[in-house]
Amino acid sequence: MSYSHVERAQVLAEALPYIQTYYGKTVVVKYGGNAMISEALRQAVISDIILLHLVGIRVVVVHGGGPEITDMLRKIGKTSRFVDGLRYTDEETMDIVQQVLCGKVNKNLVATLNRMGGKAIGLCGMDAGLFQAKMLDEKYGLVGEITQVDPRLVVDALEDGYIPVVSTVAQGVDADTAYNINADTAAAKLAVALGAEKLILLTDVRGLLRDPGDEGTLLRVVELSRVPGLIKDGVIQGGMIPKVDCCVEAVRSGVKRTHILDGRIPHSILIELLSDEGIGTMLL
Repeated sequence: MSYSHVERAQVLAEALPYIQTYYGKTVVVKYGGNAMISEALRQAVISDIILLHLVGIRVVVVHGGGPEITDMLRKIGKTSRFVDGLRYTDEETMDIVQQVLCGKVNKNLVATLNRMGGKAIGLCGMDAGLFQAKMLDEKYGLVGEITQVDPRLVVDALEDGYIPVVSTVAQGVDADTAYNINADTAAAKLAVALGAEKLILLTDVRGLLRDPGDEGTLLRVVELSRVPGLIKDGVIQGGMIPKVDCCVEAVRSGVKRTHILDGRIPHSILIELLSDEGIGTMLL
C-alpha cells in the first residue's frame, strides 16, 4: 500500500491535536508478547515510543520477559512450572528471573532504544525501592504482591529527558529476597503512582471481542460499570481477566484512560494515541 503526499499530510495533521493533548503528559506502556519477540514488531514499537518521546510525551516502558526466562531455564535444564497462570518461582528460578529481566532483556531494550535515536535508561524495580512487595501466596513461591511504589527515580529520569525502561522485579519487605512481579500489575501500579494520563497494555489479542472468533466484534470503548457483566457473559475470560482487572484498578485510582492493544499490529501505539480511528479497547 502506498500513500500520496496529500494522504501523508492528512495523517500528520490528524495527529496534531492528539500531540497537543498529550504533550507533557505521562504514558506508561507495558511491553511484552509477540511485539517483544518478533524483530519487525520490536522495531515498530521502539520507533513508536521514540516518536512519542520526541513530540514531548513522557513515555515510561515497563517490560516482562516470560519467553526469555523460559529459554534460560531450559538452558540450565530446569522446567518452567505454572500455578494459576503464574510462574512458580523458587530461589533458583528467582536468580534467573533477576538476571534475565534486570540484565539481558532490560539492557537489550535500552540499547535498541538508544541505537534508534532515543534516550533511554534502564531501571529495575529494586532501584531506590521503586517496587516493594510481600509474598503473594506460598503456592507461587517468590512471586510478589506490590505493597508500595516509590516513583521518584522514574520521575527524575523523565525530568532529565530519559525514557525509563523498568523491569518488574521488586524488593521484599517481608523477607530478604527479590520478588517476581506480574508485568501488567507493575505497569498499572506505576501508572497510578505517576499520575499517568494513559496506561497501554500491549498483548497478543486484538482487544476485547464480543465474539472471540470474530475481530469485527471488537469493543472499542468499555466503561468500568460494564466489566462485571462482560466477565459474567464470558466476553472477558481466562488470561484477559487479570489484564482487565489491572486496567480497572488503574482507572479507579486516577489514570485517565487504559488501553488493551494488539502488539502484533505494527505501530498500534501510534494508531491508538494519535489518530481518530483507534485500534484496540479503551477502558474508562
